[in-house]
Amino acid sequence: MQPIFPLPPILRPCRHLLCAAALLLPVGAGAAPPAPSTPATLPAPLPAPLTEALRGAGIAPRDIALFVQRVDAPGPLLAHQADRAFNPASAMKLLTTYAGLELLGPAHRWQTQALADAAPENGRLAGNLYLRGSGDPKFALEQFWLLLRQLRARGVGEIAGDLVLDRSAFDVPPHDPGAFDNEPLRPYNAGPDALLVNLNSLRLTLLADPARARVAVIPETPAAGLRIVNRLALDDEACGDWREKLGIAVNGDGIELDGRFSAACGEKALHLSPWSPDRQVEGLFRALWSELGGTLRGRVRGGLAPATARLLATHESPPLADVVRDINKFSNNVMARQLFLSLDATRPATAAGAQRRIAGWLAEKGLRLPGLVLDNGAGLSRSERIDARGLGEVLLAAWRSPVMPELMASLPVAGVDGTMQKRLGDSPANGRAHVKTGYLEGVRAIAGYVLDAGGRRWVVVCLINGPRAREGKPAMDALLRWVAGLRPAADDAR
Repeated sequence: MQPIFPLPPILRPCRHLLCAAALLLPVGAGAAPPAPSTPATLPAPLPAPLTEALRGAGIAPRDIALFVQRVDAPGPLLAHQADRAFNPASAMKLLTTYAGLELLGPAHRWQTQALADAAPENGRLAGNLYLRGSGDPKFALEQFWLLLRQLRARGVGEIAGDLVLDRSAFDVPPHDPGAFDNEPLRPYNAGPDALLVNLNSLRLTLLADPARARVAVIPETPAAGLRIVNRLALDDEACGDWREKLGIAVNGDGIELDGRFSAACGEKALHLSPWSPDRQVEGLFRALWSELGGTLRGRVRGGLAPATARLLATHESPPLADVVRDINKFSNNVMARQLFLSLDATRPATAAGAQRRIAGWLAEKGLRLPGLVLDNGAGLSRSERIDARGLGEVLLAAWRSPVMPELMASLPVAGVDGTMQKRLGDSPANGRAHVKTGYLEGVRAIAGYVLDAGGRRWVVVCLINGPRAREGKPAMDALLRWVAGLRPAADDAR
């Protein structure tokens, strides 16, 4: 993976349709973002613990941006390079989820429909069965089973025609899952899909069996025709980064595993995205439909449900307020991309349409983000950019929004859950910092809310882009500890 460094969007080629729109939001046509601030040394007002941690990590001052402001204050307490556009990695999900909560509403639900050419007769559908999606980010294995169970309960047993997968709610280009980091089997690299089923992934459980000197591989996700070729060897090394010791190859319907797995690992879940969306749905459908006693005579293919198709059953997603918890707590990229596309009010939804709607929403709220560049809204991008001040002002606006409780409840809590579960558990920030994290090669980010020792809430944004970004976690933790320890009489005691 190539390092990611901050580059003002005005200076790089515009490959995304909102590049120009993002630059236009507050400043008008042709206006450039504020000049980057690149001081030679860290300014004196920065907290000593943060300064020391940055020096210890070897992070250059030009590679960090900071914004810290109390939610009821007229201006920031700290602002370092706050107007320079940085890559925020997954911290960009804050903008996407906040926009989703305001534009769609916390109670918004997606529908997945099952339709047919005609009503079933004596348990038989004479024609095709159509599955039509609307972009549900959480149409998982259990929900898919429930929809098929509805069909059985409504008298469908034999499908004489084809299973037709209708993805027409989204208009997305062909997706290359290996384009971002050459890891096409990683589920986070799955593309958006109007009929996304089980996040286009399957789960295998690896189970160390020292008594038999072997590693068992248990397919947890049903998939008709799946073949597992298990060549894993058990060893006595430390578990460590166990996944990197595996060799994984996909050969048609087969998944081949080799390499080594430590007995110390015990049981581990291996999540993979090995197939195209059509193949993923076909394997899952055939396995579940057969378990339910149904038969499919035709094939599985993409297509459109005709306007005359009869609605047989509908599955509704959980409300958006629940979905954003999964997106932010666990930084789910695929779900974030689904929500991002769903922001386009037109159909079929496109990334450009979602970008335009966010641009209009920001303008209506009076939020000026001259450095904003949106790509997929998930932060899994080398081109997305936002400045620390702009992201901080988004969080300040969210604090005053009616959807603030839903957004804050979706953020990982330091020392408690999500991506912050193992951080700051022994510090003043434990349970007092609701923070979205972000990480890519060359990028680290945190952004969210911190409650200080005096009971006051702060917006905190810290973005690091540069060759030493990987080492930036201690500095970010030092910043969060410092803010959590502030008292009313000590704001200026740095």
